[in-house]
This record gives sequence, C-alpha cells and structure tokens, in this order.
Amino acid sequence: MPEITIPRTGAHLRKLFEILLANPEGLQAGEALKQLAASVKLTPYEAGLYESTGTPRFEKIVRFATIDCVKAGWLAKNKGIWSITNAGKKAFNDFSDPEAFYREAIKLYREWKAGAPIKSQVESLEELNPAETAKAEASITYEMADEQAWNEIEAHLRAMPPYDMQDLVAGLLRGLGYHIEWVSPPGKDGGIDIIAHTDPLGTQPPRIKVQVKGGNQKIDLQTLNSFLAVVDSGDVGLYVSVGGFTKDAEDTARKQTSRKVTLINAERLVELWIEAYAKLDQKSRQRLPLSPIYFLTPED
Repeated sequence: MPEITIPRTGAHLRKLFEILLANPEGLQAGEALKQLAASVKLTPYEAGLYESTGTPRFEKIVRFATIDCVKAGWLAKNKGIWSITNAGKKAFNDFSDPEAFYREAIKLYREWKAGAPIKSQVESLEELNPAETAKAEASITYEMADEQAWNEIEAHLRAMPPYDMQDLVAGLLRGLGYHIEWVSPPGKDGGIDIIAHTDPLGTQPPRIKVQVKGGNQKIDLQTLNSFLAVVDSGDVGLYVSVGGFTKDAEDTARKQTSRKVTLINAERLVELWIEAYAKLDQKSRQRLPLSPIYFLTPED
C-alpha cells in the first residue's frame, strides 16, 4: 500500500483550504501548516521525519501537494504568506470530494505544463515521475529558504526601536537620491517623522512628508486620515508601516486626488532597500544588513 495516497492528500488539502478561507488576507505558511497538523489525525508515517534532513514528513507532503494548487491557480504564495484565490474558492465549492479536488489540481497543473488536456492516472504521490519529484523537491527547498529569510527580515524590522526605524527610512530615502531636510527628534512630532526634498535646497516641489510606524499593527483608515490632514495639496505623503495597512486605508490612499500619498509596507520597504543598497551609507546598512544567497531557481 502506498503511504501517500491521492485521497488522503486531498483530504489534507481540503482542510488546508478551510483554514486559509477563514483567513482571507492570507496566513503565514508555518502557521497554516501548524493549524492543519493540529486539526487532522496523522498516521505514524505522516508524523515521522525524513532521516536525511530531519524535516517533518507531514509538512513536506502538504508542501509538495500545494505546488499543484499553485500551478492550478487556486493558491497564491507570497513571502511565505499563503492565500486562496477566487479560482481556488470556486474549486473548493465545485469539488467537495477530497480525491476529486486534488486530482483536478494535478490535472490542471499537467495541462498547464504540457499545454494540452491530459488525464491523470496516478494513484499515489509515490507514483509520480522521478524527474517531477526532483523538481518538486527543489521547489520546496527554495520555498522554505525564501520563507525563512523573509520571516527573519520581517521579525528584525518589527522589533526595531521606533527611532531606529525612522532613521532607517531616512537613510533609504537618501540612498534613493532624496535630500533629507528634517528628521523628528524624540518627543511629539506633529504627525510627521521626516521631511525630504527632490533637490538639495528644497526649492523644487514636491515636499515629501513621511510618517513611519514599526511593530505589528496595521494602519487603519482613521490613522491614515490623521496623517493626510498634515499633507498639503503641494506635498507628497509617504506612510511607511511595517505592520501594513487595512483594506479601507489602502482603498482611500488609492483614491486620493488632491493629496498624493503612497503606502509602503514591509515587503515594499525591503524591495526598495535592496534596490538602493549599494548607495546606502555604512551606518544605514548596519540597521538592516542583507547578504544575497543564490539558489538554483526551480523550473516551472
């Protein structure tokens, strides 16, 4: 008897989708897998470890199966956050049987890869083509490394003291070619942490007003509106929030016409940091020191 069957894996995927559907903004992969493991009764085989790597077997089985769901367009993965797409919601409703659910994902992946409809005949994951298995292994290794790297960077940013975070953003703006007029000292800042310009003398518009927030808290609409109140029509507002923004805040920022405002979450902040890294001064780099580690990118 194969240890990893299509019906059994389909049941795990259905339960994973239930967990993610209850978290519409997505869930960190490790947390999703933890909740999944706690909600199902693992077989002795699933509860074991791979001797060569010490990796929990259950986690790897599920990660392997999610590759099909991603290629089928049902599951999105970004910086270690897993979320269900609209196509995934439809598939979850259309295929209530776990085996049919997973077989459809496998079929869609193979159709996508081959460019033509084919019918999946495999009865267990152990029967998959060895070349496909090797590529999946490489993909999982890459995915887990990417998640670990991002989780460490994000945790570093969220733990950073407020004025260090403020100085980090000021250093980033300098690296991107902006000129810093003022950085708020400790104490009340009147809703503005940094003022920057596009030219050294600050004679050319626009003036850039920046608010910086660290920690885990998402910035809501009320907090964003308080910031917008100090952004004049000739200014550009930048709101940097490591914890991100609520949907209402994002929608309001996007619809602004008279007052321009750009929202920068942790992911965008790190992207800009990497882009400007070669131009950052040494003190700025020390606040968020990054080193590239290269992996062979898994083939699709």
